[in-house]
Order: sequence, then C-alpha cells, then structure tokens
Amino acid sequence: MKRLQELTKEINDLTLKIEQEYPELYQYLDENPITIPCCDHPKVDTQNFSDYLDSLKQLLKHHIENHQNTQDKQSI
Repeated sequence: MKRLQELTKEINDLTLKIEQEYPELYQYLDENPITIPCCDHPKVDTQNFSDYLDSLKQLLKHHIENHQNTQDKQSI
C-alpha cells in the first residue's frame, strides 16, 4: 500500500488537474460525501486517503465519459 505522503501528493495533483481542466466539476468536490466525516474524531489513515483518491478518479472518469458522450451527440 502507498504511503500517506504519496497518496496526499496524488490527491493534490488530481485535484489541481480537475480545477484547471474541468472547472465545471471542481465546484462539486466540496459536496463529495466521502469527505464528510461520520464521527467527531475520524481516523485518518492510508486506507481513507486511498478511498478518497479512488473516488476522485471515478468522479473524473464518469465526468469525462459523460462529457464525451454529450459532445458526440451534439455533433450528430
């Protein structure tokens, strides 16, 4: 498993990419349910960071797929 520092860097890099290349998606990152802790003192570990990184990747992938499909339909 990746170290916390590596995961943090990947999360930061991906978040920056979303902010710069997909600003329409970036505005929704604060609303991502995975960022809302379920308790007063949540445990922060590599698994949490890994899960969050995966959720960001899935969000971006889904957005790209839908955006691409929308553009294809508009060109028909």
